[in-house]
Amino acid sequence: MYSYKIITDSCCDLTNQQYRELDVAYVSLSILYKGATHSNFSDENKLREFYNSLRSGETATTSAANPENWASVIEPVLAAGQDVLVLTFSSALSTTYQSAVIAAEDLREKYPQRKIHVVDTLCAAHGQGLLVWYARQKQKEGMSLEELTTWCEENKLHICHWVTVDDLSHLKRGGRVSATTAFVGTMLNIKPIICMDDEGKLTSVSKVRGRKAAMEYLVNKLGESGKNYNNDTVFISHGDCPEDAQQLADMVQQKYGPKNIVIGYVGGVIGSHTGPGVLVIYFMGDHR
Repeated sequence: MYSYKIITDSCCDLTNQQYRELDVAYVSLSILYKGATHSNFSDENKLREFYNSLRSGETATTSAANPENWASVIEPVLAAGQDVLVLTFSSALSTTYQSAVIAAEDLREKYPQRKIHVVDTLCAAHGQGLLVWYARQKQKEGMSLEELTTWCEENKLHICHWVTVDDLSHLKRGGRVSATTAFVGTMLNIKPIICMDDEGKLTSVSKVRGRKAAMEYLVNKLGESGKNYNNDTVFISHGDCPEDAQQLADMVQQKYGPKNIVIGYVGGVIGSHTGPGVLVIYFMGDHR
């Protein structure tokens, strides 16, 4: 048993199997969808149904993890005699980080002999998942809690998130682009390019014409800003467009030859805001 356990939240979009394989615990955010509250979706069948509903006009709202949610997962680890490293969803997109800080402060009083370190990853979706994956590898290599906390703080802004969105209508419904922009963009087959900035916010940086050009843009970014890093593991996520995700993975494999490309769904919480057709590549780079 390691002397400390890594705990994250469901916005890292790992599957239940991946959590088990990594031996990482998590706290789930929530989705209000079709009149009921659900834990963040990670099951592929549920996600396919969810994205099809979004395509047909269904809407969903989300809620952050609260301090009680965090405490319910952290406290049993402390009670078992382990310390904790918490890696949270970006504070610029959710109050989940602040809730983790509150829970940690309360639990430190109850377990003064234990250590709880909380890191705001400033990442989202599989970008957060990639940081969790790296953290677990570093832990297995023998990094102490303090060393790994420092490593995460020093490297989190090197986790690059490059995004393209296929369907502007969902961004229009969410108020993220105007109706005019969505109409003109759709008519001209314009695909926005978005990245995660150093504040942990999604920022539009470019536009290209056509899905293939958007995918090439994402692939080229790996070569541009990731060239000084060993990106043997690359993560790709998608909003129910697995064929496009596989095509993107094939392009990355052909151009750069990484040992491992992990493909997964954008989970329900983040997918509620990005909509179907989103396609993202995550890797280590010089800068975002």
